[in-house]
Amino acid sequence: MVWVDRFRRRVRLLVLFGVLIAVVSVAGAAWVADDDPPAPRLSLDCLPFTPPTTVAGINRMVARYRATPGFLGADVGASTKLQDGRGLWVFGDTLREPGFEGQKFVRNSMLMFSPGCASVVMPRDHGAVVPDRADGVGYWPMDLAAVRRAGFDLVGVSLQRVRTTGPGVFDFEILGPAYALFQVPAGKAPRLLLVRDVGPDDPDHRRPTWGAAVEEAGGWLYLYGTAAPDRQTFGRSLRVARARPEQVGDQRTWQYWDGHHWQRRADRAAVLVPAVRGVSQVLSVFHRGQAWYAVSKRDEVLGTDLVIWSAPGPTGPFTPSRPLASIPSDSANGLLRYMPLAHPELLPARDAVVVSYSRNVTDFQRLLKDPSLYRPRFLRVPLP
Repeated sequence: MVWVDRFRRRVRLLVLFGVLIAVVSVAGAAWVADDDPPAPRLSLDCLPFTPPTTVAGINRMVARYRATPGFLGADVGASTKLQDGRGLWVFGDTLREPGFEGQKFVRNSMLMFSPGCASVVMPRDHGAVVPDRADGVGYWPMDLAAVRRAGFDLVGVSLQRVRTTGPGVFDFEILGPAYALFQVPAGKAPRLLLVRDVGPDDPDHRRPTWGAAVEEAGGWLYLYGTAAPDRQTFGRSLRVARARPEQVGDQRTWQYWDGHHWQRRADRAAVLVPAVRGVSQVLSVFHRGQAWYAVSKRDEVLGTDLVIWSAPGPTGPFTPSRPLASIPSDSANGLLRYMPLAHPELLPARDAVVVSYSRNVTDFQRLLKDPSLYRPRFLRVPLP
C-alpha cells in the first residue's frame, strides 16, 4: 500500500479510541484481557516494499504482491502510521496457505510495513490478531488510529462482531460493535491489551449498526448507523448519532438526530438516506470544511454504482451524485465487488478522493488458486 501520512484525520478519531482505557472500568463492560495477554510477534517473512506514488502503482503492487504463508488475501483494509515510521494495516477475513501451521482462515489479521519490508503480525497461537470469543463469534475491523506516547503508540481498532450461520459466502450475521486496543513499542511487535464488546448481541438487521462510519467535528463524534428494513432490500438506510468523546462508551449519553433536533431516543433517529438504492452496510463519511460526503455503493454487492452523497453538514440533507464509477459484481463468473471506502489523505487532490473497494469470489477453491482476486482495488473519483 502507499504510506501517505493519514495522521491528521486519524487524530480526529483518536478521541474515540483513546477513551477505551477509561471505559474498560465502566460497570457492565465486556472486555477480554488478562495479567499477561499474549503478545503477537512479527513473522520472520520479509517482502520487499517500495511505496507506489500513483493509484495505478497501488493496483499493480496489490495484484502482483507475493503472498506469505500467513497472508494470501483479505478484504477491507484500514491503516495508520506509527511514530517510528512504520505502517500498520488491519484486514477482515484473511486466507492463509493450506500448509500453514495454524488457522487457515481468520476473521482479522495485521500487516506491518517498515522501510523496505512488509511483515505479518502473527499471534503465538497462529490465530486472529483479535481472537474470537469463546463461543466462536469473531471480529471484523472497520477502522483504526494511533495515539503517540513516549516510546510507544496506542492503536485503537473499531470492530464489528460477526457470527457464522452456515457454509456460504453470505451465511453470517452482525451482532454489534466492539473495540480493541494494542500497544506498539517503537520498533517492536504490537501487543493486544484488551477487546471490549459494546452492547448485547443483537442480529436484527433492522437495528442500525452504529459506527458503520465515524467522523469528528466541533468536539463531537458523529456515529452513522446503517440498517436494512427487510431481506428483500439490498441497500441500507443511513442515520446519525453523536456523542462527546469522553462519553462514547456509554450509549445512554448519545444523541440522535430526529430530522429537526438532537434527542435521546434511538428509535426516533431520522433516515438520512433511504434503504432503497441506499448505502452499504459499512461506508465512509468525511468532511472538508463545511462540505460533508458519504461514499458508498448503492445496493452493496448486488449493486453497480459508486455514489457520493453530499451535504452541508453532518445531519444532511444528503444529495446523491451521479454514478462516479461502475463496480458491479459478476454473478455469472462469481466475482464480488463491494464496500467502497474513501481514503481522503491517500494521494490527496483538491477535487477528488481515492477510494478502495473489496473483491472476492464465490468459489473458495478458485480463491486459493489466485489470492490476488481477494485483494482491494483502488481508484480516484471526483467529488460532487
